Amino acid sequence: MSHPPFYAIGTPGQVWGPAERAQWRARQVAQRSYADDVLAAVERLRTRFDASAYGEVVYGDERFPLLAVRSRDWQPDLPCVLVTGGVHGYETSGVQGALRFLDTHAQDYAGRVNLLVAPCVSPWAYERIQRWNFDAIDPNRAFRPNSPAQEAAALMRLVAPLRGQFAAHIDLHETTDTDESEYRLAVAARDGKPFVPCTIPDGFYLVDDAQNPQPAFQQAILQAVQRVTHIAPADAQGGILDAPQVAPGVIHYEMQALGLCGCISGARYTSTTEVYPDSTRATPEQCIAAQVAAVCAGVEFVLSVC
Repeated sequence: MSHPPFYAIGTPGQVWGPAERAQWRARQVAQRSYADDVLAAVERLRTRFDASAYGEVVYGDERFPLLAVRSRDWQPDLPCVLVTGGVHGYETSGVQGALRFLDTHAQDYAGRVNLLVAPCVSPWAYERIQRWNFDAIDPNRAFRPNSPAQEAAALMRLVAPLRGQFAAHIDLHETTDTDESEYRLAVAARDGKPFVPCTIPDGFYLVDDAQNPQPAFQQAILQAVQRVTHIAPADAQGGILDAPQVAPGVIHYEMQALGLCGCISGARYTSTTEVYPDSTRATPEQCIAAQVAAVCAGVEFVLSVC
């Protein structure tokens, strides 16, 4: 009889306390530079866009400025689109996809749409290639009033003055093999719950809002992305992860109830992208290109209906 895997921190059935969180934190080591990869890239964009800090993440003696990039000629009568990346710091293509979109495509929409892009919401986690923040909190379950996550609270403050003005919000994510081998195990251990195995989908898929489904928007994105990389098939149960598939490559989550980033803008059209960088059928470059294709398709859809 096989036993369920056990995470290296904590006692089975017991919720983590400060000691376990500190033990987890001590295992996290910076593996890349937010300053080199993100801040420097945004600096190069300043000749074409407005870029400014919307907050700062502070953990001990580490300080990370949070940067947002927006259309230079913001016009109140134009539709607005919000793009977010790096809500989970380990999801590389979300960060690089947001930056690539700004560098190669965003100017194509000047005078037609207002763009607000937060390319790396979780810089501490980006450096450590981690899903959680310093406090072992998943920012993408913390977009709610009085958020316990600095990263989520700062982004909500940025968006709040414009809430309701956005036509669309595209949040760029990845699903990786480590979701099963590391993060789901860690969540179960942290919360004192049993680990329930799951099948990681092989390919790109989208998460729509169960309370505000927009199937035409999702299909427009999928049609563009499938020219770049493959779309994830349903699993043996007809779903993707823990949700039923409502259309090929699309599942629904309760964004507001779960505290997901996709709920913050008040936009009619929202989509959370998920690429699979561990697939034998996709390269890191394809993953970045898929994120760019998703954003472009989302913007084009908005322009076609607004």
